[in-house]
This record gives sequence, C-alpha cells and structure tokens, in this order.
Amino acid sequence: MSRVFLLSPANCGGRRAAQVLSPDATSAVAAALRSRNGARLGDLFTFVSGLYFRGKLTYARRFAKPPDPTNPIVGAGVHVITPTAGLRGPDTLVTPTAVRAFARGDVDPDNATYRRPLEASARTLLAEIGPDCDVVLLGSIASPKYVDVLAAIFGERLRFPIAFVGRGDMSRGGLLLRHARDGVELEYVAVLGASVHGARPPKLPPLRKTAGLQNGRIAGREV
Repeated sequence: MSRVFLLSPANCGGRRAAQVLSPDATSAVAAALRSRNGARLGDLFTFVSGLYFRGKLTYARRFAKPPDPTNPIVGAGVHVITPTAGLRGPDTLVTPTAVRAFARGDVDPDNATYRRPLEASARTLLAEIGPDCDVVLLGSIASPKYVDVLAAIFGERLRFPIAFVGRGDMSRGGLLLRHARDGVELEYVAVLGASVHGARPPKLPPLRKTAGLQNGRIAGREV
C-alpha cells in the first residue's frame, strides 16, 4: 500500500521562532533564513518545535511510500501543514517574511487564510495519489484544527498512529524517533470514528544517540 504523510506545523509565534528571526541569531537555520534563498521549512520547524517535529519528519521520511516519486506534487510523500500556505514539502524554502506570516496565522478551521490554502493543496494531493494510497496525519486529532479540514477531503483514507493516543508531544516525538531508528512502522487507524483519549502509556526508555537518518529530499520552493 502506498502511503504519504501530513505533518502538523510548528508554532511560529513563540520564543524559538523569535530567536531564529533575530538579526543576532547565530544558528545554522537563522543564517540560512537570512540568506538569499532562505531556510528549508523542515529545518525551520525542527528548530522551532524541537523533538516533536524532528520525530515526525524523521519518521515520515523513513516510511513514506509515495505512489509515484517522480510526480512533483506527491514528491517524496512528506507534506507539512503550514498556517498560511497549505501543504508544502519539507525542503520548501522559506524567508523571514514567510515565517512572520506563519506567526500571524491562526491555525483554526474558521480562519479562511489557513483553511482555504490547506483545502486546495489537499484536494490537489488527493487527485494525484490515486485510489490506493493511505494518508497518515502525524499530529493531534483531539482538536478540529487539522481533522475538520483533512477528513472532509480524504475521508476514511485519513489515518493516524494509534500509539499517539494518551501521549503528549514530547512522548510522540520520542516514539517516532525510536521507530524510525528501528525500522518498525507504527499501526495506523482511521481518524474518523477513532477514540482520541486514553490512558497515558508507560514512559519511554532513554533514546540512544545514533547517526541521523538520511532520506531523499524534495526540491525546494519559496513560499
């Protein structure tokens, strides 16, 4: 079965985003953001969000099975939800102007500036992946901010890792990194009709330090 992933966004209105936008910031992401081309979206959101987004991106790159990797819309099968620009590949190049727009964007299905680009890009993706491709959301299904928009388009094909239930963001990030490292994919269930609350799972064992996983990247585009 082919599979593509949708990753929930990082919060660009917080302290970490303000740090990376500072003209005095010295991190590699900040330097890339100030450069002519801009920074990769995946690198930016990883810097802003930390473990959770790093886990999502690493896991998605490890297990994505796009139906046609040569299709520029489907790409490598990893798509990031943004607050103002719909779905974008993690290697999309973003500028400081785009990051500030993300910070002002309200990730709420009642906000047309967020919803309409997401709906348009999700419908485009649906038309390109064909009938035999699952769509896995790596993000919260306990609130309507992603589910209301995406389930209306993907229906029963929209799935999520059942192991997310009962876990906080940090635990989810650690879980995803462990499974990516071990090459063991999680079990997915349909978002529609799923129970979104459950008992807190046992604490994860410490994550051993290993070399980062390297998968193919998709060509960047500027937001």
